[in-house]
Amino acid sequence: MNDEHLDYQLKQWRFDPESNCVRLLKGADGRDVIQMRVDLGILQLETSGRPDGSQPKGFPTLLDSLLHAETLSPEFELDEATCMEIDREFVQFYHRRVAWLRLQRFEKAVADANHTLALMDFCQDHSPCEEWTLQHEHHRAFVIFHRTQAAALSEIEEQSPQGAIEAIDEGLELIEENFEDMGWEDDFESDELVQRLMQLRDSLRSEFSIQKSLREQLAEAVELEQYELAARLRDEMSRETSN
Repeated sequence: MNDEHLDYQLKQWRFDPESNCVRLLKGADGRDVIQMRVDLGILQLETSGRPDGSQPKGFPTLLDSLLHAETLSPEFELDEATCMEIDREFVQFYHRRVAWLRLQRFEKAVADANHTLALMDFCQDHSPCEEWTLQHEHHRAFVIFHRTQAAALSEIEEQSPQGAIEAIDEGLELIEENFEDMGWEDDFESDELVQRLMQLRDSLRSEFSIQKSLREQLAEAVELEQYELAARLRDEMSRETSN
């Protein structure tokens, strides 16, 4: 049997929903590729540029192509065909972002999350309709969660627990802003992704004996209606910013 036959590959690498199901391989041409085992087969992703290896209009990604088009005509709107291609790029970068997280290549996961967030921003600016924009904005908090998780774990790898906590604080702030934009502010504290980030932050504080940040102390003071303390903390934050 030919070792390259798809049936052979699927039998050799059984799908297991409880396992990692992601591997980084070097092909015969020397380039690295990511393979993901999913329940219906195997996905193969390029490690740089667009995950499917295509170059839309000669650019590394569709976003790069769109940003170039924007410089030529800042007010252009997206047509239906381009919207479909954007959705394809969202899905491709989602799969690779998840793969990088499973492979513990956290800086690359951050980079792919940044790409997706930038594409979301572009869609907001040039969307043909509000409904299409909201379809993507519903997923912004999830992308920020992945980015925050990856950034924090990267800081931990660099032996910087304080940097990890700062990354989590920044991510939580961005998610809260997104919830406010979507009208979901009442759901922020109870959101599962928010709670997972807060739990990670608390575990880091406990393990490395790190005190709460000024931002956290301020939020706590406001919640407890300790307004004099909140004012002092705001002043201290302003001094730190000016320095």
